[in-house]
Amino acid sequence: MSTILFVSFIVIIILGAPIAIGLGLSSLTAIYLGTNLPLVLIPQRMYAAADSFPLMAIPFFMLAGALMEYGGISRRLINMANKLVGHLTGGLALVGIITCMFFAAISGSGPATVAAIGGIMIPSMVRAGYDESFSSAVMAIAGSIGIIIPPSIPMVTYGVVAGASIGAVFMGGIIAGLLVGLGLMLMAWYISKKRGYGGSEEKFSMKKFLKAFKEAFWAILMPVIILGGIYGGIFTPTEAAAVAVAYGFIIGLLVYKELNLKDLPAIFVNSAVSTSTVMLIISAASVFGWILTSERVPDAIAQYFMSLTNSAATYMIMINIMLLIVGTFMETNAAIIILAPIFLPLAIQLGIDPVLFGVIMVVNLAIGMVTPPLGVNLFVACGIQKISIEQISRAVLPFILMNVIVLFILTFIPDIIMFLPNLLLK
Repeated sequence: MSTILFVSFIVIIILGAPIAIGLGLSSLTAIYLGTNLPLVLIPQRMYAAADSFPLMAIPFFMLAGALMEYGGISRRLINMANKLVGHLTGGLALVGIITCMFFAAISGSGPATVAAIGGIMIPSMVRAGYDESFSSAVMAIAGSIGIIIPPSIPMVTYGVVAGASIGAVFMGGIIAGLLVGLGLMLMAWYISKKRGYGGSEEKFSMKKFLKAFKEAFWAILMPVIILGGIYGGIFTPTEAAAVAVAYGFIIGLLVYKELNLKDLPAIFVNSAVSTSTVMLIISAASVFGWILTSERVPDAIAQYFMSLTNSAATYMIMINIMLLIVGTFMETNAAIIILAPIFLPLAIQLGIDPVLFGVIMVVNLAIGMVTPPLGVNLFVACGIQKISIEQISRAVLPFILMNVIVLFILTFIPDIIMFLPNLLLK
């Protein structure tokens, strides 16, 4: 049955079907042709996968991000970042990356971060004389930080699937996300210096920066409340997501006064569509993963890897390479649901902490968000500037290389990821 499952999945994806349809149809084909089980198992399994309290965080974080986007947060964060680094070489590229790091602490979604920040920054960079491929590539890969710095929707998914503490995985993602962002800034500065992309003529002014910080203060306070509440034991990640929605609504409507009640239908519809897409992938992937488990595929793969090595470092290198490949053609949440149950048990057996494994997995798959042919962030950025996928794919390669370097630094120096979880959860 597993052969039917994989062959049908590959054929369906090659035909151009969305990943959720591919997972669902291949599971249906495998059960129909390979077993005598009733097909009603499929909707039952899909419903059971979606019927999870922690997964309720996903629609709430989606809605909170949309509320803050409509409420004027993007412009204020960009203005603050511009006052901080806009005068440096490649200033606008650095502004875009820093703003994505701030927005990542609100949205939890890579494509949403690219759309919210890239929609403003890419045209601004092009008008300032930056190459349009470079501008689009910078924002596409900076948007991938949206799933590394918490709150992160894929980290919620991993916590549910792996039975790991979502709060601990969130903590592990903070420094990892900051390090990824700093690496991207270094590469953007280097390329900008070679190409002669200067900064703004306005020099740094602490007074102007503090003014911009004051204007963005309520936006910056949102992730502080979310993460502080989780780590302080005040509420769970799911409850934190609901708090984020209420906070975003109040700040956008009453403080910034840029959120109009007439915008709410569009916000709710967009959030519902985004949520349904993610949840459909999660549900379909759960059926796919259940078939793999019933066929004892995880056991066979674990035994194979054990025959290759009993070294944790070597195992993590192999996992990194495999996930970098998988990320090029599989959606992040689907990859986590299918692969985490396969590879995590052996990782634990080798002494690898589930929190460390989860963060490394998410960082790997974040790189997949900017690698063709799936590369969802690339498509969002291409849609903003109306350039081809070929153009942006060439421009993004140096940034992918930098992210891979950071990935292996995180892999071989695990204390970078585990510092905050060990410090705050002892």
